[in-house]
Amino acid sequence: MSKSLVCSCEDVTVEDVNAAVAKGYFDVESVKRYTGFGTGICQGKSCLAAVAQLLARTGKIKESGILPFTPRPPFYPTELSVLATAPMDETMPPVGGTPVALSLSHHALRPETPVAQRAKVVIIGGGIMGLALAHNLAVRGETDVVVLEKSYLCAGASGRNGGGVRMQWGTDVNIELAKRSIELMKHFAKEMGINIWLRQGGYLFLATSDSTAERLERVARLHNQHGVPTQLMTPDAARDVVPQLTMKDVRLCAYNKEDGVIFPWPFLWGYAQSAQRRGISVETFTQVTGFEISQSRIRAVRTDRGEIACETVVLAAGAWSPSIATLAGVALPNEPHRHEILSTEPLKPFLGPLVSVLDTGLYFSQSMRGEVVGGMGDRKEPAGLQMGSTLRFTSRFAQALIEQLPIAGRMKLVRQWAGCYDVTPDNNPILGRTPGLPNLLQMSGFVGHGFMMAPAVAERMAEWMVRGNDDELFTRFDLSRFARGQLEREEMIIG
Repeated sequence: MSKSLVCSCEDVTVEDVNAAVAKGYFDVESVKRYTGFGTGICQGKSCLAAVAQLLARTGKIKESGILPFTPRPPFYPTELSVLATAPMDETMPPVGGTPVALSLSHHALRPETPVAQRAKVVIIGGGIMGLALAHNLAVRGETDVVVLEKSYLCAGASGRNGGGVRMQWGTDVNIELAKRSIELMKHFAKEMGINIWLRQGGYLFLATSDSTAERLERVARLHNQHGVPTQLMTPDAARDVVPQLTMKDVRLCAYNKEDGVIFPWPFLWGYAQSAQRRGISVETFTQVTGFEISQSRIRAVRTDRGEIACETVVLAAGAWSPSIATLAGVALPNEPHRHEILSTEPLKPFLGPLVSVLDTGLYFSQSMRGEVVGGMGDRKEPAGLQMGSTLRFTSRFAQALIEQLPIAGRMKLVRQWAGCYDVTPDNNPILGRTPGLPNLLQMSGFVGHGFMMAPAVAERMAEWMVRGNDDELFTRFDLSRFARGQLEREEMIIG
């Protein structure tokens, strides 16, 4: 019975559902994220009832936890060639698509006990930055730490991205951070006991304008100086890497075979489980409501589950960091910008690297399971914490993808979602101490690349916090640079 399939699209068995329950996931939404059931081409139509029955039999689930999960558009798998014909007004910004907010205060997995009354360090944000920092602090012996996450793990940008990891960046510091992060990712499965499916198929950047081609030439030289084997290629030569590409309007390409893609969810789970094994508390469904401040220091963090007295607070809440910072009277210049993304039905493997057209923001790759996963930036997207899906994105993405990859026209779109980039005025992060509140440490503003930089940044930040050693990362990129007017050189390779 344990080997019986409950989700034929994704090969999820009764045993897989039971394993999720054993991990503490008792509601339909969480089991879906843990096992992947309901994410295939039928979108839960054939398996939702069976999983709900299995959960009900455990006797551990609240009635609210058996409610169906929110379907992701489209409701019926549709070929991209059809979606590319959707009418679109390019003069109008993206609107609508905001999903109904979940009632987190009554969620089936919300703890009923209060939080710890005291901790040496409180990390606000259970995304990749906060969890990687918690792990690295624990490895260095600092386990008196509480991580606060207002929703479930993977709810924010860390669980909503395309999983790309690359060394091709436009500044020395980002190149070195990315190199170190990918090196750590190579050993992640062995050290953490969870597979993140790292596949180093490379990144292939396409430039369709002369200015972008010149940019690729400049950064390729910089990459090579740092030991990153980026190659410049003509469009014809790049077809040897991806023969299916048309290379329409492409002037120049840049390829690094050591870049790649990982699966985001186990990346977060691995860091969280490692921190918890070492005694760190990861508190989900816990909302920060304020701070107790005296004599220019935060003395306690207030939450909807009680107050935590502390010595140090780390703000690592990504696009939500500015709203939390205001509770402490601190203004951050970060702005959230929605970036939409989608996934097709699984196909026979054909695509090696992640392909990115820098001038349009289009990117796409193929997962280990065969889905083509991709997204595309929108210059008309207004700032705001929007995470719904729009037809405008689907149509724009389908048109741009088919233009470069004609075979994509027959691919069926299975699901669509969105996350928020955490954007700063110079496209560089905010790290280190907060002026006027020195025990409030900043760890946000990574635009769209915090996910791939987290292993290296968290490693250095933990060392800085525990050992007290000097590290220019936490003075060079501190919040005060904006008041001084000393912005960092803007990152040139944002995709």
